[in-house]
Amino acid sequence: MRRREEALVADDPMADEEKDPRFVTALARGLELLRAFRRNESMLGNLELAQRTGLPKPTVSRLTYTLAKLGYLAYDQGTGKYRLGTSVLALGYASLSGMGIRQVARPLMQDLADQTGLAVALGGRDRLSMIYLECCKGTGPITLSLDVGSHIKLSTTGMGRAYLAALPEAERAPLMAKLEEHEGDRWPAIQDGILQAIEDYRTRGFCRSIGAWKSEVHAIGVPFVPRDGSQVLAFNCGGPAFLVDLKRLEEEFAPRLVAMVRRIDATLFNG
Repeated sequence: MRRREEALVADDPMADEEKDPRFVTALARGLELLRAFRRNESMLGNLELAQRTGLPKPTVSRLTYTLAKLGYLAYDQGTGKYRLGTSVLALGYASLSGMGIRQVARPLMQDLADQTGLAVALGGRDRLSMIYLECCKGTGPITLSLDVGSHIKLSTTGMGRAYLAALPEAERAPLMAKLEEHEGDRWPAIQDGILQAIEDYRTRGFCRSIGAWKSEVHAIGVPFVPRDGSQVLAFNCGGPAFLVDLKRLEEEFAPRLVAMVRRIDATLFNG
């Protein structure tokens, strides 16, 4: 696996797929280049992109030129660097707007955020992380600095653990193997947390992350398994540890989150 600065999405599908005759490596490299850009970053040059992707600089130069021609990158003459273009934005909005669950979930998420004073989010898996697809924040004095597009860890967060807990064993096992490879010496403790989350989901309907992702963050998670067979998603509810009463989080807020997810499911699939 190539070394990258961003650890959250470290899984590298190209490592396995490049031997597949149906796999278009040039296309994959172009998409990997776009993934190198992160939130709150304005521009990157070819050298930085080469370092982040592990691709040769001449290859990067050809890819950035092509992507700029297509509108997926925009070239800045003053700095000689690139930023994401409007075509990427169009793809992102098309993807989000096509997810009917966001329109149904958002008002319910905001109600729960207002009731609890915490943040409530919806996310899906992006390699070895979860990416926020929707986020609502309560009226508390301090909230987490996460929003749509933010990545959080798959293996240690309430949202990530809920996602893993809902997967069939045949899908979860290879993903756990990738997590083990990525986490290294940390894996035994992380695995214990995931296994406990699977049991919590089976017996209580939700998963917990009490300081497991970051010591200052407490959260609960509930998966959303669409009846139409589309991708598993997950919701979370959490906030700064010093503001979160653990008893209320588990005994009051968790049942509300579970009920919210059930209501979303009923609205989407029962009409």
